[in-house]
Amino acid sequence: MVEIPAQAKCVFKGVIFDVYQWEQEMYDGTTEIFEKLRRASTVEIIATTPEGKILVQRQEQPDNKASFLSLVGGRIEQGEEPLEAAKREMLEETGFSSNQWNHLETYDGSNKVDWKNFIYTAQNCHKISEQHLDAGERIEVREVTFDEFIDLVESHQLKRICESLRQRCIRAKYHQPSHEAFYKLIYG
Repeated sequence: MVEIPAQAKCVFKGVIFDVYQWEQEMYDGTTEIFEKLRRASTVEIIATTPEGKILVQRQEQPDNKASFLSLVGGRIEQGEEPLEAAKREMLEETGFSSNQWNHLETYDGSNKVDWKNFIYTAQNCHKISEQHLDAGERIEVREVTFDEFIDLVESHQLKRICESLRQRCIRAKYHQPSHEAFYKLIYG
């Protein structure tokens, strides 16, 4: 992905997004204004229980009264490492914890947004506390089987999931070797 150039100026600083602009020379020698968004990186977690279930969340947020399904995840705080953020978000949003973490991939899927999504698996997750939700979160934790998870993603019922994971799920639904490989990635 193209990085934001050093000469770019921050023209808007928001809560989630900052907007950077810079002059870019065109092939004919003229210049145009280019821009790119920057936001805090995030984490997304495929968390499994000892019984083989995957944790998903039914969420409500104040800006959208309709609930939606998502994986556990959230923003990485300033100075926080991605794995630390994943562990913190899982404990806050679900009350679950794990000692078995694997970095699955880092998704950097947009050339107009400077943002990375670190995707982890967490195996053998156990409930150790109550949820500690932000004021703007209502989260109900659900447990689904691997195949139910695949179906939720493929049918777009699970809304907030990065595109690379969505593609893995769709391949797993229709291609048995991909199903077996993805299952092994998640459960170890």
